[in-house]
Amino acid sequence: MVSIGIDYTPAYEQGGGIGRYVRELVSALAKVDQDTNYSLFVAGVNGDLPPQAGRNFVWKPTHITPKWFARIWHRARVPIPVQWFVGSVDLFHATDFVLPPTSPAIPTVLTVHDLSYVHVPESASPALKKYLDVVVPRSIQHSTFILADSEATRNDIVSLYGTSPEKVCVLLSGVSSVFKQINDTDLSMTTRRKYNLDDFQFIFTVGTVQPRKNYTRLIEALGILHSHGIKIHLVISGGKGWLDNPIYETIAQRHMEEYVHFIGFADDADLPVLYNMAACLAFPSLYEGFGLPILEAMACGAPVVTSNVSSLPEVAGDAGLLVDPYDVDALANALQSLIQDEPLRQQLIEKGLERVKEFTWEKSARQLLGIYQTLLA
Repeated sequence: MVSIGIDYTPAYEQGGGIGRYVRELVSALAKVDQDTNYSLFVAGVNGDLPPQAGRNFVWKPTHITPKWFARIWHRARVPIPVQWFVGSVDLFHATDFVLPPTSPAIPTVLTVHDLSYVHVPESASPALKKYLDVVVPRSIQHSTFILADSEATRNDIVSLYGTSPEKVCVLLSGVSSVFKQINDTDLSMTTRRKYNLDDFQFIFTVGTVQPRKNYTRLIEALGILHSHGIKIHLVISGGKGWLDNPIYETIAQRHMEEYVHFIGFADDADLPVLYNMAACLAFPSLYEGFGLPILEAMACGAPVVTSNVSSLPEVAGDAGLLVDPYDVDALANALQSLIQDEPLRQQLIEKGLERVKEFTWEKSARQLLGIYQTLLA
């Protein structure tokens, strides 16, 4: 039986977008393929792992941390093949930007989620950007095949790194079935108490607290809404990032301390409830490789305003309001429309519920399986 190795580390390391991408994709792969042996490589794990995804999935953990693998494989360039840790495989899939050494000459698949560190340099720390500027192009060059999260990212990989277009394809994300419309007052109240959110109307946004998410301009737009008499709150779900001082300074300058709520990483089980309670989702990022919160919000019946740049128009289609992320007035006007224009709200909610039907993890997994099979033929 064919054996495929998959780097499952992001699923354990990251609570946000890439971690969820890997968790959902592997879970869907387990449902559509019982004829291939899969070895899930997990770095930095000392304790017990959960039950295997299926009879044909085995866990390959190692206590060596991702940071140490980065030092060994990508800084020191020590050619220890990943098979030492994952076992003998016929193909290896690196799911998070960088490709480890492999031997013998097996085909490799590399997932590049975005090139934010190129387009928005402040989205990464200087040390991380320096590392990615070297390692990602090298990984792209050495991989057999590359998966991009969107057509925008695929175009970036081709144009910025001179990659052959035939070497790169788009593998779209899906939306988990847990994201749906919920009508449960008790559950809403419990979730509000859990995150210290009183009974107020709020705009919701999701993502690490860092410049690329454009929270400073979103807070400025919130200030404009308040000047128009719309005393709505803003709830931000995401881990603490870097270069975030301007965000807190803007809150103080606009006297928004009472109205902006940082709740950290919301538990996966709570996200659908938060989307359902929100007046709308604001996702005005300066750059995204995909933008999964847009689809999650739509699946929950929340109207969406997002940016007209990078992959975001691909994801939102005509089911969201698109604005220039640098134009605070345009962002404020779009938010006001979603809050006050009930016919527009209902139109976008209906369009969003239809749009998310195009994005399923099963569809993504079947496409991925086809790619594996083609490379192994």
